[in-house]
Amino acid sequence: MKNFALIGAGGYIAPRHMKAIKDTGNNLIAALDKNDSVGILDSYFPEADFFTEFERFDRHLEKLKRNGKKTDFVSVCSPNYLHDAHIRFGLRIGADVICEKPIVLNPWNIDALLEIEKETGHKVFTILQLRLHPAIIALKEKIDAAPAGTKHEVDLQYITSRGHWYHTSWKGDLQKSGGIATNIGVHFFDMLIWIFGSVKESTVHQHTNVTASGKLELEKATVNWMLSIDVATLPASAIAAGKRTYRTLTINEEAIEFSDGFTELHSQSYQDIINGKGFRLSDTKKAIETVHNIRNYLKN
Repeated sequence: MKNFALIGAGGYIAPRHMKAIKDTGNNLIAALDKNDSVGILDSYFPEADFFTEFERFDRHLEKLKRNGKKTDFVSVCSPNYLHDAHIRFGLRIGADVICEKPIVLNPWNIDALLEIEKETGHKVFTILQLRLHPAIIALKEKIDAAPAGTKHEVDLQYITSRGHWYHTSWKGDLQKSGGIATNIGVHFFDMLIWIFGSVKESTVHQHTNVTASGKLELEKATVNWMLSIDVATLPASAIAAGKRTYRTLTINEEAIEFSDGFTELHSQSYQDIINGKGFRLSDTKKAIETVHNIRNYLKN
């Protein structure tokens, strides 16, 4: 049984990590969040110690280590702009780290973390759950089997409506979240690069606080993409059905369905990591470079 500490226990994604720790037969010994609305802990690890101050959380883990209870993994579910600092913390206390997407906001942060991995002898893993989705794996196998030189036409639209709270939270702050393409799009860009190869050219048509769109030329595909949190961008069919989320991926005008099957992918990710596999810093670097360039495209 491995001992986990969790940073960002009050966030949206944290329950998936708690469930993954539980599903893989491991233990959460301590959790941290500046907000104390974390009753979800009772559903998974009611005995876990909880802190709202980082300094006390840090001292607690140090005390446990002195008493022979080592922290094996630190799971990072904090706001995007804090990922780098919290990953460094995990490595420095002698733990491996599992971090939510985007692992960092800037590609040079990855280079620095690779150096700290070498210094500490510990590892950083990230959650790239779309690479584990059966439909996406099948798609990659199909693309890999196509004749050399085949170029595919891809269209990606992802609309996930958000209310006014979004813009008041850290997610609505470009400096903290990285903006739409980074916060809600990075795992889609990772998926596309994983399947169709590296980015040869990137054009951004729009990048506002609610909508982003552009075009990617990948080794094996031309990708037109659009991401949005604006309910007004939903198609009429989705609105008529009372839906607030719309996702479509077409390859050569053929729809690829991958809306279902996400429930257990965090648990599978954790199991792979514990088994000595999992996705590392180098696996996610191309996607981080891509969203960084998208974020800064219209500034140049």
